[in-house]
Amino acid sequence: MGRTSRRKRSTPANRAIVASVALILGGGGLVAVNFYASAGEGASGAPPGRFQDAARRMSTIDCPDAGISLPDVPDQARPEVDRELAAMDTQITDAYRQFADRREQISRDPDLAGNAVLGPLSSKRAASLDRIGTAVERAAGDRPQGLDGLAGCSLRADDEDGGEGGNGGQGDSGQEGNGGQGDGQGDGGQDDGADQGRDGGQEGDGGQGQQGNGPEASDFVDIQSVQPNVDRPRTRRGASRGTFTTDCGRNENGKFNPDNVIAAPGVSNGAHHMHDYVGNQATDAFAGDDDLAGGGTTCRNQGDRSTYYWPVLRVQNGQDENDADADGGGRDQNTGEIQTPSQVTLKFVGSPAGKVTAMPRFLRIITGDAKAFTNGDANANASWSCTGFEDRQLEDKYPICPEGSQVVRSFAFQSCWDGRNTDSANHRTHVAFAQDDGRCPSGFKAVPQLVQRIVYDVPPGPGFAVDSFPEQLHKPVTDHGDFINVFDDKLMKRVVSCVNGGRRCR
Repeated sequence: MGRTSRRKRSTPANRAIVASVALILGGGGLVAVNFYASAGEGASGAPPGRFQDAARRMSTIDCPDAGISLPDVPDQARPEVDRELAAMDTQITDAYRQFADRREQISRDPDLAGNAVLGPLSSKRAASLDRIGTAVERAAGDRPQGLDGLAGCSLRADDEDGGEGGNGGQGDSGQEGNGGQGDGQGDGGQDDGADQGRDGGQEGDGGQGQQGNGPEASDFVDIQSVQPNVDRPRTRRGASRGTFTTDCGRNENGKFNPDNVIAAPGVSNGAHHMHDYVGNQATDAFAGDDDLAGGGTTCRNQGDRSTYYWPVLRVQNGQDENDADADGGGRDQNTGEIQTPSQVTLKFVGSPAGKVTAMPRFLRIITGDAKAFTNGDANANASWSCTGFEDRQLEDKYPICPEGSQVVRSFAFQSCWDGRNTDSANHRTHVAFAQDDGRCPSGFKAVPQLVQRIVYDVPPGPGFAVDSFPEQLHKPVTDHGDFINVFDDKLMKRVVSCVNGGRRCR
């Protein structure tokens, strides 16, 4: 896919109009103010009081994430449970679309939201949750507790508490040898980022407006306003200091689909957003272990048939992608021109606290949370920065990079394995991050840690976003990565040997 070229900046009057539209419509496509603006006048036509308050409340749909609440599901019940969880995602997507279609009516009559959309959505979710309970009970003899309380959904405002973090970004470094995560806070970045967002609209393209469901100006921050915040754990005696890098390309051949074979196996469009794939070319919703073992790979070393995938990044430049009318694309509110990364680095690193052991074949890991905007940041692991500034990492903001610098996404995957399972019901509890001291939690063992670094050459400014579930509003905190280990045994032994031996291997 091609990249966008820089376009001339708009006039101050046009920038004011673009910014107002983006800020009004950017938070979910549901704030439908009767808006008239021109040079010298602001937005008008929005009646005061209840109308505006209701509009501010209606940015997106917030539903409890049932998947996270199901850590223990018998193997026999997992296919049916996974299908129902995927159906619940589709139910939210459909409800979000209804909100978008009725936004003017809902702004005038907020009660319509509950009666026409949230009520039916909760009923559908209750039926799915009942089927999940029945499937688990049939397999295990006991019904999961608390499912009934997960049916109801509510409306929430975009950044109703000042944003996810609201501080210019929390560090989550994803850097080589960092043991997983770093903490730190940006220094006053939000205001600067918002100001730059208001000045960064491209003439004629609506700035960063993604057809009304985000992102918005406050989702961006000038990376130069963020203080260095990467914090690496101290390396201990006996640490595994080596690395193994696998070259699997940049998805130059354009393998995309909106499936998620880990979270929604057997379900087409299970992600409701488009993924970039490198490595295994057999990967789709219906690929089993045998399919992956026999699949072709873009990796230079043919012993690595692993699957690496992440949401695509798009530039909102007014150009339609060829998925504008397709699932995962325009039908799921993901619009704009898909960007091919300028660089992808896939590196396996060691533990700062000791040696690593081999990953089991077909180990599945999801890092980050695709629903972090509504779920909260407990499982978020997004990390955004710019080339030349990678000691400054953002979790909940997109970076505005200076001229000559490129956007960087980093994912530091979980590096501790429970020693038994290649997956778990919620796709999380079989793996874990290392503790602050670099050691694995009790009962877990260190494995080579996958660190992904993905670089994009996009125009400076706030005109880009990752794909997301529609109700997640393309928030940067929802970024996530997925990995299925399909190294052959010989190559995995080499990976472990290189990492434990302190060598840099390819």
